Amino acid sequence: MTATAIVWFRRDLRLEDNPALAAALESGARVACVYIHAPEEEAPWAPGAASRWWLHHALAALATALAKRGARLHLFCGASQTILENLAREIDAGSVYWNRLYEPAVIQRDAAIKQSLCLRGIAARSFNASLLMEPWSIQTGDGKPYRVFTPYWRKARSQLQAQPPTRAPSRIGAVQVDGGLNLDALGLLPKIGWDSEFRKHWRPGEHGAQALLRRFHESALGAYADERNRPDRDGTSRLSPHLHFGEIGPRQIFWALGESARAEAEGTNAAEPYLRELGWRDFSHHLLYHFPNTARENLNSQFDAFPWAAGDRHLLARWQRGTTGVPIVDAGMRQLWKSGWMHNRVRMIVASFLTKNLRQHWLQGAHWFWDTLVDADLANNTQGWQWSAGCGADAAPYFRIFNPVSQGERFDPDGSYVRRWVPELKDVRASLIHQPWLDPALLEQCRYPAPIVDLRTSREAALVAYRQMRGNS
Repeated sequence: MTATAIVWFRRDLRLEDNPALAAALESGARVACVYIHAPEEEAPWAPGAASRWWLHHALAALATALAKRGARLHLFCGASQTILENLAREIDAGSVYWNRLYEPAVIQRDAAIKQSLCLRGIAARSFNASLLMEPWSIQTGDGKPYRVFTPYWRKARSQLQAQPPTRAPSRIGAVQVDGGLNLDALGLLPKIGWDSEFRKHWRPGEHGAQALLRRFHESALGAYADERNRPDRDGTSRLSPHLHFGEIGPRQIFWALGESARAEAEGTNAAEPYLRELGWRDFSHHLLYHFPNTARENLNSQFDAFPWAAGDRHLLARWQRGTTGVPIVDAGMRQLWKSGWMHNRVRMIVASFLTKNLRQHWLQGAHWFWDTLVDADLANNTQGWQWSAGCGADAAPYFRIFNPVSQGERFDPDGSYVRRWVPELKDVRASLIHQPWLDPALLEQCRYPAPIVDLRTSREAALVAYRQMRGNS
């Protein structure tokens, strides 16, 4: 009698190079492909609205890909452990396969599920599908986790070896499963049409991820080191949401870009700067794994004494809506709202503005990004906001405050990024595009607001606050 197995899909929504699926099929078992919607099990960081939009379409794409191979994606909603145990009993499954996730709440849940399944005589096998290196596999010389990226990446890079990805199965021997839900029953899509423009920017699913990788490889990789900081140009991969949902894995990218490297002379590898960004993603997971409280608490406890300004709903709302009167900040926040994504350089600028110039707590920004980014990832979001606020893993010996004017002039010199997302300023000349308040008549003509805060004064106030914290700690 042929054995049966459950393949529990989570954020590994692909068929190529999916180690859990590959292992289940290699065992010779007939498989039930299952997705369980249980957002409460990820509390307090249940997926935000933009993430749910992406998830809906990613699940639809996966269901289509499975159907072409003779299998169904069975959708359930409820307690993961209960559903898996009941399903295993109903189909007489002797094993459950899944790919690991690394958020603190999910780690605890998965450990409990694995223990419960094993007590029932059901084998539980988990794999790494989402990181280059497991978060616990890189340690300092004295066995401690790293808190600085450069030495972490130096050690991790020396250990990485590219491996060709496993191919997607051509056929899947599936087992019949009764029950389950249709996709719309999960209620992932918004009830109002704020997502109307998302489809112009994204193609969720494994095929969309592979298409973006090919485009990046062919047209942007060679100039990535120079172009990645330019929001006015299409110089990045835009693979972050696909990576978050596991529609492509970092080891697939590592192999694909490594093929270019293997064809190049030593020391001329154009892929290395991008691989370093994948390393930063791994480092974020390394930090969250070893310091799980950092999703809500400062990694650098010295910042517990930082005198944040009182919460100001008006200032926060102006920042969220992209009406701060600072053009590159407003462009980034409007890009986020319209597309569910923001260029990484601009993410740093808007985060610095919120935490330094407005001196609002970094968690205010982290929560907004969590709800509005299609690539919202707890490790990356936490690391990015703590880095911007100055309280995270950061070897810099100073309090970093980005000047949005000089940042805009450097990385959007012609103002085309600002003009795209802030159409009120589309006719403003380049010399004023990043500081139109220098001409009050222009502001009135464009009906664009004056800055909600003076950049120089607010910068000085942030430095005073920093010195006060240092003096009190």
